[in-house]
Amino acid sequence: MKRLWVVLLAALLLTAAGCSTKGGAQGEGAAGPGGASGGKADGPRIGKYRQGGGAYDSSRPGGAGRYGAGGELDEASGPLARRVIYFPYDSYEVLPEYQPVVAAHANYLASHPERRVTLEGHADERGSPEYNIALGEQRAKAVQRLMELQGVGSGQIQVVSFGEEKPAALGHDEASWQQNRRVEISYSRP
Repeated sequence: MKRLWVVLLAALLLTAAGCSTKGGAQGEGAAGPGGASGGKADGPRIGKYRQGGGAYDSSRPGGAGRYGAGGELDEASGPLARRVIYFPYDSYEVLPEYQPVVAAHANYLASHPERRVTLEGHADERGSPEYNIALGEQRAKAVQRLMELQGVGSGQIQVVSFGEEKPAALGHDEASWQQNRRVEISYSRP
């Protein structure tokens, strides 16, 4: 029963965060968890939060990522464009709304055994640094387990945890913490 209340509260907070017109990532046109970007609630693009761009950089012409135009990974609106999985507070359960994202990446990796991916686990600032490193790792391993169950080879996946060290949002409120509780899917160069 307690878990149901937590999920309902999280859904309510996600909806409220999506309606915000304040600055930050959502004010720049990127969507946070529950936010809107082009009519979708698909989360921010990794490149939006990393200096020098991440595996996906929507600022390049045609939405091309760092691997060049034309590939499945470079499609700005394709199923592989979503590369962030968000988690509830103090949890490493992959929510049903993010399972299709994991499945799309698992399908791609299973059909491209030469490709490698790093799953980067993150946590919000609450909790000790040691606890947050462990929680980030558990989150990344939860995504890894789902991918491996769908045919991805264990040698294709690397898990790393940053805990609270690389926040996507710098605020000290629930909206920021929601964006920081995540796993980022980062592809290696072919």
